[in-house]
Amino acid sequence: MNAQTALPLPFGPWHALRGLLRRDVRLAFRRKSEWLGGVFFFVLVAALFPLAIGPEPAMLRAIGPGVLWVAALLASMLSLGRLFESDHQDGSLEQMALSAAPLSWLVSAKVVAHWLISGLPLVLLSPLLGLQFALDSQALGMLALTLLIGTPVLSLLGAIGAALTLGVRGGGVLQSLLLLPLYVPVLVFGTGAVDAQMRGLGAEAHVSVLLALLLGAAAFSPWACTAALRLALE
Repeated sequence: MNAQTALPLPFGPWHALRGLLRRDVRLAFRRKSEWLGGVFFFVLVAALFPLAIGPEPAMLRAIGPGVLWVAALLASMLSLGRLFESDHQDGSLEQMALSAAPLSWLVSAKVVAHWLISGLPLVLLSPLLGLQFALDSQALGMLALTLLIGTPVLSLLGAIGAALTLGVRGGGVLQSLLLLPLYVPVLVFGTGAVDAQMRGLGAEAHVSVLLALLLGAAAFSPWACTAALRLALE
């Protein structure tokens, strides 16, 4: 049986997208340890750095945006290995590929679910954790804004790495090697926006670049993931 002979779904693609999104979110709340690990990692890194550096406010302000952004980047990567792996093991991924709904739509739903459970908590926690680095209210607001724009980019790019390394032995290491160079621009412009805001230079240019990265990743990632997943299923 192939995609051309698969039976059509009783509902349209939008119903399939919403159903898969709800299903992934429900599964994540049943397996809290799988996504809470990234959140705890983010909190621990943000909490331990001020203790190691010392109480000097100027030093904490200087390193704060970079520390929080690096912690968010690494926390986002912790859950990427399970993005498609469980569906691949239980056969759900093959059913998605055979369904009448476009696979790129279903991949988009899984990426959105990944961001909701692993990216959005980091955005919500960032202002609170930023207080430990003596950041003022404007810097905290910019930090939350850049993470709100940047963490979806991390999920979209991370989905490409997860799809390319699906079923590969030692895929976690290979995934890191593939993704870290792609994550560097997001990290640079995310921290640069907060730093520019603290210096009073204006962060509009950095935010515009992050938005451009988000649009580009949103357009390219579902297509690239679909191609990689079909190769993995052959």
